[in-house]
Amino acid sequence: MSHHPTNFQGSVTDAIREAILAKMAADDVQVSGGGGHYTIVVVSSEFAGKSMVAQQRLVYGAIAHLMAGDMAPVHAVDSLRTIIP
Repeated sequence: MSHHPTNFQGSVTDAIREAILAKMAADDVQVSGGGGHYTIVVVSSEFAGKSMVAQQRLVYGAIAHLMAGDMAPVHAVDSLRTIIP
């Protein structure tokens, strides 16, 4: 795991999970990782009928504020899995 400098206070994994849940109805959100690199799995019926790219855009849109700026707590999403229940 690499280290990415940030001035973010608190749990980044919790912040990612909470941001996703605030923007979309999800049955499950799993976030793991650290050092600026994260793995995200989201299970949501909101993905039904959407392309894989559209599904990923929903998730990235929810966490965009955590990826913005030089000191952003999220440097990269190494893996993003979207699942339709």
